[in-house]
Amino acid sequence: MSEQRIVESLTYARAQAGRLQIGTEAFQTMRRYIQDQAHIPEAGGVLLGRHILGTSDIVIDVVTTPLLGDRQNRFQFFRGRQKHQEAIDRAWHESDGTCTYLGEWHTHPELDPIPSIIDQLDWQRKLFRDHFSEVLFFIIVGIAKIRAWEGQKYKRPVILDQVEVAH
Repeated sequence: MSEQRIVESLTYARAQAGRLQIGTEAFQTMRRYIQDQAHIPEAGGVLLGRHILGTSDIVIDVVTTPLLGDRQNRFQFFRGRQKHQEAIDRAWHESDGTCTYLGEWHTHPELDPIPSIIDQLDWQRKLFRDHFSEVLFFIIVGIAKIRAWEGQKYKRPVILDQVEVAH
C-alpha cells in the first residue's frame, strides 16, 4: 500500500535568499478555482501576507477571490481595483500593519501553467508603476501545478523553484 501525502501548503526558494510559503488557507482558497472543467472561468485576486522578521522568508496567509468589478471568462481574468484595494486596506488595518499586499494570483486552464504575453506585460507594468516595498510575487494556478514568480522593481520576474519542506 502506498502512502499518499496530503499537501496543505507550498514552499518556494526565493530568487536571492529565503523562502516564499503559500499558507494553508491561501493554498486551499486558490485550489477551489482550478480550471479542470471546460465551463470554469479564470479566477484570481491579490496575495496578502507577511514578512518574517529576521529572515528573508515571506508567507502568503490569504488571497482575495473574484469580487464585484472583476471580469472573467475561460481564458482571461481582469481584476477590478476597488474591491480588492478595500480588502488590502482592511487586512493592513486589522493586522496593525503586519498583513500586506504581496502580489497577484490567477488561474490558467493548463496542467503546468506558463504566463501569457498579457500576463508578462501586466507584471511588467506593476513592477514599473506600482508602489511596493521590496518584491512582488505572481502566482499562476494550473490544473496540476502551481507556479510562482518573484519580481523586483524595474526587473523581469524570475520563476521560483518549489522546495520540499519536512513537516
